[in-house]
Amino acid sequence: MLRLILALAIFAAAPAIADESAPPRTLSVTGRGEVTAPPDIARVNLGVTTEGNTAAQALDRNSKAMSGIFEALKAAGIEERDIRTTNVSLSPLWSRPEGNDERPKIRGYSASNTVQVTARDFDALGGLLDRATQAGATDIGGIWFDVSDRETRLDAAREAAAADARRKAEIYAGAIGATLGPVLSLVEGGAMMPMPKLEMRMAMADAASVPIAGGEETLSVSVSVVFELK
Repeated sequence: MLRLILALAIFAAAPAIADESAPPRTLSVTGRGEVTAPPDIARVNLGVTTEGNTAAQALDRNSKAMSGIFEALKAAGIEERDIRTTNVSLSPLWSRPEGNDERPKIRGYSASNTVQVTARDFDALGGLLDRATQAGATDIGGIWFDVSDRETRLDAAREAAAADARRKAEIYAGAIGATLGPVLSLVEGGAMMPMPKLEMRMAMADAASVPIAGGEETLSVSVSVVFELK
């Protein structure tokens, strides 16, 4: 009789044990948040390319041209900390005779120097580019627009992304007759950064002042959230 009672007790407890060990029902959703802001910072790549009969001559001409550009940038109010060299190169220039089997020969050298300039006075950017080209800049490639209080605005986008994820989860849970439980995990998918907005090549040192329109920057964040369902 005692054995029968024990067997019945174990059998009755088995469903409860199984329920406790069963994994919780979950719901996975993705949320996205965006904020927009007018840019107040611009970063632009400025460069100069020079040629010479010898490597030394090409480099010397390039150094003199870059010195003039540095002076023009400083005169435009750019601080030294906002001027950063990103590339220096020297390469041979080849002559390829036509109509014969002669091997190409070096006819000279080309030197190039590129700096990235951060302009914190956005309204003066067009004049800055004008000064740089008049000082000898031959290349302008890639202008990035940015906002100075990026992290503060990204935090607002993060809050919006989390709220968007919860809104979607509540819709799905209600549609299947469930309610949301606690958040089991939250993973940020990353923040979207601004891309270069403009690329040009300046062929004339006396080019007219360059008009610049920054528009608005959109900062976005995505999150993946897992909720427990009840």
